[in-house]
Amino acid sequence: MDEIIRIGSRESRLAVIQTMQVAEYIKEHHPRMKPELITMETTGDRRLDVTLDKIGGKGLFVKELDLALLDGRIDLAVHSLKDMPMEESERIPIVGYSKREDVRDVLVLPAGVKQWNSEGVIGCSSFRRRIQGERLYPKARFQSVRGNVLTRLEKLDRGEYDALILAAAGLIRLGLSHRIHHYFSTDEILPAAGQGILALQGRSGMHYGFLEGYLDTEAGYIAGGERAFVRYLDGGCSSPVAAYGQTQEGEFVLRGLYYIEKEGTYQIGTKRGRLEDAQQIGISLAKELEAEYGR
Repeated sequence: MDEIIRIGSRESRLAVIQTMQVAEYIKEHHPRMKPELITMETTGDRRLDVTLDKIGGKGLFVKELDLALLDGRIDLAVHSLKDMPMEESERIPIVGYSKREDVRDVLVLPAGVKQWNSEGVIGCSSFRRRIQGERLYPKARFQSVRGNVLTRLEKLDRGEYDALILAAAGLIRLGLSHRIHHYFSTDEILPAAGQGILALQGRSGMHYGFLEGYLDTEAGYIAGGERAFVRYLDGGCSSPVAAYGQTQEGEFVLRGLYYIEKEGTYQIGTKRGRLEDAQQIGISLAKELEAEYGR
């Protein structure tokens, strides 16, 4: 007898594409399992009139899916990890992480535009991007832009903005990498914790062994280190904390951004160690930066 696995997703095209990647894996490797896609609009998708920090931050993109997991309407939820709150629930834990897509942020110009004079209005959705972008484009004006990736591109192409800063991962998964004008190095713009990684969230007590071949152990360690750094500093949508971890020559190397509120500037620190100690490294780096710049 076939087993139906109900997978929850936000309604946006990107969210559905990401969720279908997981569903296709299950279908291919477990023919007796039948993934069923269940989409829902989240509060974060509905409230496009104000910035996220004014209405509750990252949790607004997962709240409805959390409730569906808790009451059994879905068995699994697929999220962009960077949209998830830093605090996890024991009742609906993250059960694993995908392999990481391109981690970088990118500059996107209106359709048909090939050159830009680095002036005008740049749309970006996060304080993290804005404070780093202002160093790169001091003559530009930064303005909030809400909505999913396709909505933001429509606003750009209508002339509401002269450029956008977006995540490369979303554009690549949507098949829109041709819209990318420039890839920022992680030295130019340090990414959000978890950027490019999908988080698979389940319900406590349910067995998720069928996902084993899809999940990426290294991405899980790295995500844990990045999120531990941000969690210690209480970073969310309203706080411009950034963290990027990678493995180099067998070591875990974490770079973290610390925002110095009273000066309106930031500093980036680095710490390295064993991959298995990623979370502790994240906490240690946060403590060191806070001790040095937080007084």
